Amino acid sequence: MPRAGLTQSRVVDTAIAIVDEHGLAALTLAAVAERCGVAAPSLYKHVRNVADLRALVGIRVMQEMADGFAAAVLGRSGADAVAALMRAYRAYVTAHPARYAAMPADPLHQAEYAASGRRVLEVMQAALRPWQLGESELIHTIRAARAIVHGFASLEAAGGFGLPHDLDESYERLIRMFLATLPAL
Repeated sequence: MPRAGLTQSRVVDTAIAIVDEHGLAALTLAAVAERCGVAAPSLYKHVRNVADLRALVGIRVMQEMADGFAAAVLGRSGADAVAALMRAYRAYVTAHPARYAAMPADPLHQAEYAASGRRVLEVMQAALRPWQLGESELIHTIRAARAIVHGFASLEAAGGFGLPHDLDESYERLIRMFLATLPAL
């Protein structure tokens, strides 16, 4: 019988806290059990193993991202929606770089991540809907946006921009450059 108060959600919350504080490599069942105040075998009532726990963390990350992106674009359209989404994406990565690292590179092709990955993709597709891009062009456009945001935000989170100029201005320029690649509405 599961220990009172210990749920899969609490186990994942604890795992995310460990990842945020110490990085993905520090995520072990022993570390989660210690923080939850239980013996490691007690976790097996909520997760199968550490790989399962890492998958649940990755799923939670994508759910948080999809929710944040949807909130950022709500009530916006066109270039304003895309820019808001790109800003929200950057903000998530820079606020939670270790947590972001728990997200698989290609979630759509791994069964356990596919549903959450589709939610992120759907928000991106919705933001780009006004351009009425064909399927192939939409995929290329989403890939470009993801590469821009991931590259910039990952470098920023890792302290990769040491020059004294304003990072926000650099990022806004990237957003404008990306938007300029889209056909006129």
